[in-house]
Amino acid sequence: MQDPNEDTEWNEILRKFGILPPKEKPKDEIEEMVLHLQKEAEVKPYERMNLKELKEAEDDFDEADRKAVEMYRQQRLQEWKCLQRRQKYGELREISGQQYVKEVTNAPEDVWVIIHLYRTSIPMCLLVNEHLSQLARKFPEAKFVKAIVNSCIQDYHDTCLPTILVYKSGEIKGRFIGVAECGGIYLKVEELEWKLAEVGAIETDLEENPKKETINMMTLSKQNSSAHENTNTKSSDVLKPHIT
Repeated sequence: MQDPNEDTEWNEILRKFGILPPKEKPKDEIEEMVLHLQKEAEVKPYERMNLKELKEAEDDFDEADRKAVEMYRQQRLQEWKCLQRRQKYGELREISGQQYVKEVTNAPEDVWVIIHLYRTSIPMCLLVNEHLSQLARKFPEAKFVKAIVNSCIQDYHDTCLPTILVYKSGEIKGRFIGVAECGGIYLKVEELEWKLAEVGAIETDLEENPKKETINMMTLSKQNSSAHENTNTKSSDVLKPHIT
C-alpha cells in the first residue's frame, strides 16, 4: 500500500482533488522545545495560594500534588516566620536589667543577640549606640539591644565600658570590653560590623577587615617618619665640623 504522506506526483494530484488529506507537517524541533518549556513554566494553582487557602483547598489536590503542596506549605511557613522576625527586629531597642533574662538569655535559640551595656556620660558608648543602630537596620534578623549598665550590674567600672556581649542559645559567644576591645575612640561602623561578623552574629558583605587599612596607613606613616628622622640625622652628621 502506498504511503499517502510520500512526496510523489500522484499523491500531490490526489491531495489537490481532496482525495487524500493534506500532508502532515513534521513538528519543528524548536517549536517542540518551546512547547515543552511552556508546559514546565506553568504555575501550579497552589503556588498562588497563601497558607489559609492551601488548607481550604487541600482536598482538591491529587496524591502527587499533596506531597508538593506540603513541601510548598513548609516553604511558605518558613518565609512567613522569617518575615515576622524581620518585622520584629530591625532596630536598637532599650531594655532594663529586669528584662535581661527574657530578652537576651532566653531569646529564641536561632537568634543572635547583641547587647550593649553603656553609660550616657561616656562618649565612646554613644558612638557605639549610633553604630549599632545602623547595623540593626542593616541586619534585622539579629536582635540588637542596649541597657544602662547600672540597671544590670552594680558598681561596674567605667574602664570596662563600652561592653558589647554577643549571645546565641543563651550562651555568650563573644565579648568586647572597654574602649580598646571595642575598636578605639575612632571606631567606624564597618569595623564594628566586621567584629560582629567574626563572632558569627551577622553575615557581612565586607571582603576584608576595614581596620586593616587603617593599621597599614599607620605603619606606613611610622616608616616614613622613621626614614625622615634617619635622613635628618645623616644630614646633621654631614654638616658637623671636623675637628682635628
